Amino acid sequence: MSAGSRRDVLGGLGAGLVLAGMGAGRAIGAPRKIGYAVVGLGYYATRQIMPNFAGCEHSSLVALVSGTPAKLDQYGAEYGIPKTHRYSYADFDRIRDNPDIDAVYIVLPNSLHAEYTVRAAQAGKHVMCEKPMATSVAECETMIAACRKAGKKLMIGYRSRFEPYNRLAIELARGGHVGPTRLITAEHGFPIQPGQWRLDKPLSGGGSMMDIGIYSLNAARYLTGEEPVEVSAIESTDRSDPRFRTVEDRITFALRFPSGIEANCISSYSSAHNGYRVIGTEGWIGMEPATPYTGQTMMIRKGNKTEPRVLPAPAKNQFAGQLDHLAECVLNGTTPIVAGEEGLADLRVIEAIYRSAAERRHVSLRA
Repeated sequence: MSAGSRRDVLGGLGAGLVLAGMGAGRAIGAPRKIGYAVVGLGYYATRQIMPNFAGCEHSSLVALVSGTPAKLDQYGAEYGIPKTHRYSYADFDRIRDNPDIDAVYIVLPNSLHAEYTVRAAQAGKHVMCEKPMATSVAECETMIAACRKAGKKLMIGYRSRFEPYNRLAIELARGGHVGPTRLITAEHGFPIQPGQWRLDKPLSGGGSMMDIGIYSLNAARYLTGEEPVEVSAIESTDRSDPRFRTVEDRITFALRFPSGIEANCISSYSSAHNGYRVIGTEGWIGMEPATPYTGQTMMIRKGNKTEPRVLPAPAKNQFAGQLDHLAECVLNGTTPIVAGEEGLADLRVIEAIYRSAAERRHVSLRA
């Protein structure tokens, strides 16, 4: 993509950077908070990420970066971000001079994740990057290397890893609550509306697999705690549909894990589903919906009984939990549970899925 095209896309999206925590208004003696800059002021950033700083213990919103001055004004006023902490893409690299910014949260089109992660690391900032981590394994490796060289944390925005029901599902599945796992089914899809950057391959890197399908893939990986050794995939796309001129609609894919567990998964831009089921020798653990913003529901079948599992409301929702996890890792010098290597692992499988679908064969992932 040309520099001019990139500027046009960024300007249209109004990407933004939100800084938090160490601003001049912090009271003396107040607990240390990590200041975030959110890069990208689109729907997800402004409707999901930014409002949830209010529920954080260790994180705060301190700056904005956007290609749209009107968005800088609007959200700057709404969140009390001073003009000195509002940046355009042209002066993004000046964040290195702002000590209030500890970390950036990159919420840009997938093809820009690598560039802005590297630039943020070079500016001396920790990085939270939305999933998918990038559009290729090579880009992921570049991002990891840049953050390692700068001595900064790199975390990928896998919010479900901080959601109570999904955390419980991991514990139960790996702990053999319904016996050893034999099969996992995971299905994620929604009917996508036309006109989105996600339908432009140069920006997205792919279709449903790079967007909603990653939830099916990541769930299979975190529920087993294993890495797949073989994949097979079939793509089904109606190329007469104007939405799918450059990207795929539906991919069904199967994963085989070292222990013998198999996972059958769906990624779709033309059907609505969100759930997974872990099937063991003594029953199953079901989540439907499994990974929405709110409203997860769990059912467990064990022996002859099928019962819901209801958890109390958490102190923090998945968004605040995710933001605070990186902050705690920065403050404590620990490694995020979803570090850059987690995003790299997903991209390795995604590349194999695309290869399998294109070549119509099983693809081995063994080292």
